[in-house]
Amino acid sequence: MAELIDGRKVAAEMIASVKAATSALKAEAASTPGLAVIIVGDDPASHAYVGAKSKMAKECGYNSIQHTLPEATTQEELSSLVQTLNRDPSVHGVLVQLPLPKHLDSEAIIQSILPEKDVDGLHVVNAGKVATGDLDGGLVSCTPAGAMLFVRRTHGADLSGLSAVVIGRSNLFGKPMSALLLAANATVTTAHSRTKDLPAVCRNADILVAAVGRPEMVKADWIKPGATVIDVGINRVPAPDKGEGKFRLVGDVAFTECKKVASVITPVPGGVGPMTIAMLMANTVIAAYRKAGRRPPTF
Repeated sequence: MAELIDGRKVAAEMIASVKAATSALKAEAASTPGLAVIIVGDDPASHAYVGAKSKMAKECGYNSIQHTLPEATTQEELSSLVQTLNRDPSVHGVLVQLPLPKHLDSEAIIQSILPEKDVDGLHVVNAGKVATGDLDGGLVSCTPAGAMLFVRRTHGADLSGLSAVVIGRSNLFGKPMSALLLAANATVTTAHSRTKDLPAVCRNADILVAAVGRPEMVKADWIKPGATVIDVGINRVPAPDKGEGKFRLVGDVAFTECKKVASVITPVPGGVGPMTIAMLMANTVIAAYRKAGRRPPTF
């Protein structure tokens, strides 16, 4: 039976490290990290995420700023706010909660954030640095960074000789995850919907990362015995046992059967999910250290 990675525990440890780094920066450079979060519209899930991020920022000792804009906000108004935050020296991180209302151009807004304040790690400059192996010069996308922390805790920093398969090639996760694994010397295959004989490809993986958004797609016979399995999927599926109209969360991996084959596996929920906000906090304090001219902590 596989060892379960407790994402909430690992995230709590990361937050403790972030708090220590924040205290040190305040004492040594009289600088308080500032995180500005922008949310547009009334989407309940987005408001829940933003509330959790703002709460965690305050817990970490940051100057937490939240801008809540109406659904009818124009592209020009949103761009103007981003530029104002770009110019504000007390703001070290700028985050625009996605998805934005459909009439807004999300990509243009994200690319207008200064790379050094792009704590989501989505700007092309930061993505490019990850792709070229410059992991110390930019800001790494939060979810891949969190997943990579799990890998390092299991296998160490050097993945030489290990085969890794990432199912998914999105710009948000799949591509940066593959780049992080490659930078750690793993031999990496990026698989996707057009990969021929996907189960056979997965069976070669010492490290299998699933991020496709298809409930319980990865089955036990896809898993190499003893592999490390990182499940990034979060899917809502009907749960009639809980009552009519009820749902439960499952990953992209058929957890119950796969945990009997893998040596290490992440659950859903409680695996990769909690790491995303933790790594966002880490990116913010890293950005603040750089702005203060100090060597940022290594997490």
